[in-house]
Amino acid sequence: MNRRTHLKIVTAAGVAALGGGLVNAAQPTMKTKTVKLPKYTNAAFYDAAGKFLPEKAKAAYFDMMKRHGYDMHIEHASKWATDFWVTDFGLGDFVNVGMGGVFWINSQEHNYFAHEIYLLPGQMIVEHAHVATAKAKPKMESWHVRHGSVYCFGETGGEIPPGVVLPKSQEQYITVRRCTEVVAGDLLTLNRVTAKHFMMGGPSGGIVSEYASFHDNDGLRFTNPNVKF
Repeated sequence: MNRRTHLKIVTAAGVAALGGGLVNAAQPTMKTKTVKLPKYTNAAFYDAAGKFLPEKAKAAYFDMMKRHGYDMHIEHASKWATDFWVTDFGLGDFVNVGMGGVFWINSQEHNYFAHEIYLLPGQMIVEHAHVATAKAKPKMESWHVRHGSVYCFGETGGEIPPGVVLPKSQEQYITVRRCTEVVAGDLLTLNRVTAKHFMMGGPSGGIVSEYASFHDNDGLRFTNPNVKF
């Protein structure tokens, strides 16, 4: 594509956005980058007594980041709202149900939040919703996939894509089954506040930036009553 053609496309996209609101002005021209990751098993993340091993989990995420060419810039960690954390939600099934994350910013005063989500292939964040608390209105959020892909489940979307398997340990607690695949560079916004939703890592895992209103843990409502978070 020469410069003149590129400018025509950019100009046309800008006119479309002004005339009709937000539009998907251009279709992707490249396939989402895929990386090969190890086939993880729960045995790697728990000791003989079944205790979750956070450092092993962090190592798996750091390996995924490296393969995707993503730099967390951990040298700036003193400025983050939280340390880099990992969880298996107290369910003992980290490979299928877990996540890593860091809150870059979480401002109650100015009501905004920046979060990074890390998911291994097929790894699910437990279904949940956000409700109002004494500190905040129900949290609203959008997800921006930076590397890999994720499957977002909620009240809107299509059928579950072939080959996507929901964790057996969560089947009885899943209440929303409409699915949207979100690939690197794409964004998706929760359809409404308080809607139940969850996310799963794609074949190459997922690294996702979340933009949202202030996050108060007291507003989290998991559909699985066994979660410890």
